[in-house]
Amino acid sequence: MGSKYTKRYTEEFKRDAIALVDSSGKTVTAVTRELGISSESLRGWYRNAKADRGEGAPGELTSAEREELKRLRKENREQQQTIEILKKATAFFVKENDR
Repeated sequence: MGSKYTKRYTEEFKRDAIALVDSSGKTVTAVTRELGISSESLRGWYRNAKADRGEGAPGELTSAEREELKRLRKENREQQQTIEILKKATAFFVKENDR
């Protein structure tokens, strides 16, 4: 679980940190020490950037695909809630009709 004091980095900072790993030949750990950031953060950014460039592991999602999946899951959740409400309403009206 993340801390409630998690530091947020700009997209520009993330791009620059990734570019530094690519161009300097240094390891992710060395770059994180220089920048004073978490190595896990930079590893995640770097892995996502590679996936976006088509260099990721087979089956790894790009940022666009992750966003679409997030949107579709939310839409699915909302539709499931709507279905549950309609089921309850149908049961209510059937019961009312039987009186």
